[in-house]
Amino acid sequence: MAFTPLNSLNSFIAVARRRSFAGAARDLGVSTSALSQSVRQLEARLGVTLLTRTTRTVALTDPGRRLLETAGAAVDQALESLKTVSARPGEVTGRVRLSVPTPAVTLVVARLLPRFVERYPKVEVEVQVENRFVNIIAEGLDAGIRLSEAIERDMVQVRLTDPGRFVVAAAPSYLARRGTPEKPQDLLQHDCLCIRASPSGARYAWELERGKKAWRVPVQGPVTTNDPDLMRLLAVAGVGLLYSFEPQIADELRRGSLRLVLEQYAAAVPGFFLYFPSRAQVSPALRGFVDIAREMAARPTGPPRTPPSRSPSGPRARTPRGPARSGRRTRWRRPRCSGRRHRSSPCTR
Repeated sequence: MAFTPLNSLNSFIAVARRRSFAGAARDLGVSTSALSQSVRQLEARLGVTLLTRTTRTVALTDPGRRLLETAGAAVDQALESLKTVSARPGEVTGRVRLSVPTPAVTLVVARLLPRFVERYPKVEVEVQVENRFVNIIAEGLDAGIRLSEAIERDMVQVRLTDPGRFVVAAAPSYLARRGTPEKPQDLLQHDCLCIRASPSGARYAWELERGKKAWRVPVQGPVTTNDPDLMRLLAVAGVGLLYSFEPQIADELRRGSLRLVLEQYAAAVPGFFLYFPSRAQVSPALRGFVDIAREMAARPTGPPRTPPSRSPSGPRARTPRGPARSGRRTRWRRPRCSGRRHRSSPCTR
């Protein structure tokens, strides 16, 4: 593999994004040894170590991380430009790589992609579905879809959905068996379906709000997962209380298999947005995707607003002002109101 700065830079970017020499070599269609040599030549030319290597892992050094963030998008754009040379005048070609969370698949992506593919049949779309924070620049992605508060401020944002709410819901069978929570601290006496974004991370504390007050409740329960679909199914089966982005459970709420509780404490969020780097040159393929997104956003998106929930025994009772019920005790605190926007659930990032 002859050494050229662009050749070796592309080799480094492929390894850095894959965190694997073998995987990057397969992507580029070269041998692992040739790829390793190309990266070593780049490091020697620059006089810095870009990657730390062990027998099992590949990690970026600080110089490597800076190089990936500054050069990755530029190299992608250069390579993409080569593909457009053979296109007919006015024909859009190329690739759009997206990062989306699981809830956005049904609410946004499944509605947007058919129209995009129909209008731009020569564009390839790659969708990575992950419920974690993703640095789209470092990982070589063109754009992402996230809740607004999970997006860096220097990104261009295009609204895709109306504002929404994070709500607490439960099956009628669970409410009949365990009763209905009436205040945020009551959640500590209930079985909750807990959220953990990663195996090494802490459980997500449910965030509730009312007026200028906000609560973060460290709930506990029999099941912890990072899969919103599993939580929804378990909630319908009566296993425990569910914390969810409201549109994700709209069908269950309409059918009555789930009912809202603590609705007056539901936390509002601005909704889902498409985002991409403001300093990057937008490719024709991404520009077409943005245009389709704006067209779709101009139309009604989600299901009709869910009517107020009713308790198993009839109309929803007013929230009493008495003290919390006694029972299983867990540490709980209500933070001071700081005016901070609601932090999105790990399952929607």
